[in-house]
Amino acid sequence: MATDPDDVTTPPVDPVLLEQAVEWAQAAGELTLRWYNHPELDVHHKHDGSPVTEADRAAEQLLRDLITAAHPDDTVRGEEHDDVVGGSGRTWVIDPIDGTRAFSRGVGTYSNLLFLADEHGPAVGVVNLPALGETVAAGRGLGCFSGGVRCSVSDTDDLAGAHLSCTSLDEWSGERFARVVDAGVHLRTWGDAYGYALVASGRIDGMCDPALAWWDIAPLLVILPEAGGRITSWVGGDPATPSIDHPEYEFSAIASNGALHDRLVELLAD
Repeated sequence: MATDPDDVTTPPVDPVLLEQAVEWAQAAGELTLRWYNHPELDVHHKHDGSPVTEADRAAEQLLRDLITAAHPDDTVRGEEHDDVVGGSGRTWVIDPIDGTRAFSRGVGTYSNLLFLADEHGPAVGVVNLPALGETVAAGRGLGCFSGGVRCSVSDTDDLAGAHLSCTSLDEWSGERFARVVDAGVHLRTWGDAYGYALVASGRIDGMCDPALAWWDIAPLLVILPEAGGRITSWVGGDPATPSIDHPEYEFSAIASNGALHDRLVELLAD
């Protein structure tokens, strides 16, 4: 389940954990810049066809090392390496580069994602955008921050003139595209986690993805609610519940400022 910032029965996360997560994600981001826009970057493809680079593997290993050094009993999961199971009851989830396609083509919207869950549920979420010098991060009960300053979603309440981003239009039908355009929504792409960071910081009003992996969506379960927004599956359900019949990409997401959410879910329906 996503965090509920108004739920007084769930204690806030320790602010130190949020500070550590931001520091570590930024360190991983700094490491990836060694390969960013490099003319000799090698891009390989995994069994599912998605791209991976040496930067992905190096950034994840750095994050694993930092987490394990500070919290040796915590479980660590990541996209590129095997799980390490601990007994503390806390789990870190790493996406070393979200938006590897963007990264490999020199597009600066890629990010490093880090998530922490504890015995109470989602606790910390970080979207670090190293090429842009931005970090959007949130801790349960602590709020959402962009560049260390408290941020929140927009107050847009009309679809006409609202800005919606989506990572890809590959699976969109002509009918869906026409509905969005006819509603007066301004549609943008090159999304990935960058789009969700834009929603959380009030710069756009909605973001959507029809298929995501767990490490893609996990940090957003903290960031959007703490920014005052809303995130659900594509059909309006619990975003933390698998909704797609795919071995890796089992999740879907629509994120918004909340005021537009139900209308966006209806507008994007098949």
